[in-house]
Amino acid sequence: MAHNRSGLRRADTSSPIRCAILISGSGSGMEAMILHQQANPACGHSTVVVVSDRPDAKGLERARSLGIESVCVALPPLTDPSERRAQHEAMVMEVLETSGVELVLLSGYMRLLTPLLVDRWAPHLLNIHPSLLPAFPGAHAHRDALAAKATVSGCTVHRVDEGMDTGSILSQRRVPVFPDDDEESLAERIKIEEHRLYPSVVDRLVHQTLPQDD
Repeated sequence: MAHNRSGLRRADTSSPIRCAILISGSGSGMEAMILHQQANPACGHSTVVVVSDRPDAKGLERARSLGIESVCVALPPLTDPSERRAQHEAMVMEVLETSGVELVLLSGYMRLLTPLLVDRWAPHLLNIHPSLLPAFPGAHAHRDALAAKATVSGCTVHRVDEGMDTGSILSQRRVPVFPDDDEESLAERIKIEEHRLYPSVVDRLVHQTLPQDD
């Protein structure tokens, strides 16, 4: 089987790269990715499963409405945090393997991954983060940008490693921060660019037009 420089096999419209999208919330970015894939069969990638760690995630229903298998893998009821985390990731891994996934895309997934998933999927494991990394990593990027009185923020697509938003950066887009912004208004402006950037980066990865970092 032929592979491109990224290590992914060569895809075509009849056999696109099989993606999983991991979410924790509304799934607006997931929806944007799937709509892009469905509208552009030549993009070379297709989502085969959406996985959430939260049963109440609105994105699960969004995925179903788009004809995509959606699965909730909730945290098991264990008291030991390490054991709970390990068992949860083993269950996520089983879903990904059963679905024949080749590329894993985190989109608003609010859990830090362990070596189990990272070692199995990297470098075919991407995330989008709502700041210009390395600035403002973590779960409160918009709040932190406003607190720092930043005049520019944006979004970053990066490879996932075991750190908190520390993997190698693939692409970024800048967004102005206005004096009257609050977290909601800044998030909405950045989200517009997220929904454009992430599909374009995956397109470029699949078609070998991203700079190689290995």
